[in-house]
Amino acid sequence: MKLLEIIRTDQTSDETFQALQGFGQRLGKACITCKDTPGFVVNRLLVPYMAEAIRLLERGDASARDIDTAMKLGAGYPMGPIELIDYVGLDTTNNILQGWHEKYPDNPLFVPIKTLQQLVSEGKLGVKSGEGFYSYKK
Repeated sequence: MKLLEIIRTDQTSDETFQALQGFGQRLGKACITCKDTPGFVVNRLLVPYMAEAIRLLERGDASARDIDTAMKLGAGYPMGPIELIDYVGLDTTNNILQGWHEKYPDNPLFVPIKTLQQLVSEGKLGVKSGEGFYSYKK
């Protein structure tokens, strides 16, 4: 990964922050700064995006393949959101949503998703288990 998210809180000294930026640059990373918010920048945007893809699927608005194709061809993403959930792990995605929802129950972006919970309870965790939203069994 080319990115390093540096989280800066009120307790982070300028010296520590500068040291972290220097370390990231020495590693060849593009460094960004973010406050201590759930998921920082990447996952704060990514997890609700993946959750909304599941909600589209649940409502029958589009198939998993069509959702993935739309985001790959329409937005230029290398992988669609349903494929990405299978790659990350349904259990991991579910755990993130549950944790964020417990801490921030009024945020509708963090509401756990029944379909995701059901698939996890069935042991369908994505690529690592051979099946998630898609089948990876050979």
